[in-house]
This record gives sequence, structure tokens and C-alpha cells, in this order.
Amino acid sequence: MPYDKSLDAETFKETKEFGDTKITVGVFSYNGGEKKLQISRENQNQSGEWQFVKLGRLVKNEVKEIVPVIMKAVESM
Repeated sequence: MPYDKSLDAETFKETKEFGDTKITVGVFSYNGGEKKLQISRENQNQSGEWQFVKLGRLVKNEVKEIVPVIMKAVESM
């Protein structure tokens, strides 16, 4: 069965910006299934547009900002 965006329910989403990068923590449930945590990163390119990139490693200040957001997301699961 192909992915259908209309079946992907978002129950939590919060984004933290760090200059030219931002990290988003979200909780999603597909087709009424179990809620799952998603963490994604977007970087701003030279023309100012945001592009999804691999999350990769986090620096200390990113972790300090994101962990409380993750804990809020867990409460919504």
C-alpha cells in the first residue's frame, strides 16, 4: 500500500531554530496506528529556502533545547 499523507495524523509538533538550521520534534500516527516520535532537521540554503537533511549528530546546545521538547512529545503519546 503506498503512503497516503491524509492518513498521517500529527498530534504534536514543535520546532527549535538554531541560526541556519532547525530541528522539529513531532508525534505522528499513521492510519490510526501506534503514535511514533519523529525528529527531523532542516537547513537553510544560500537562497534562504529550508531543505530537509539527515538529522545526524547534535551539538550540546541543540540537545539541551531538544530534550525538553522530546519529553513534552512523550507526554502526548
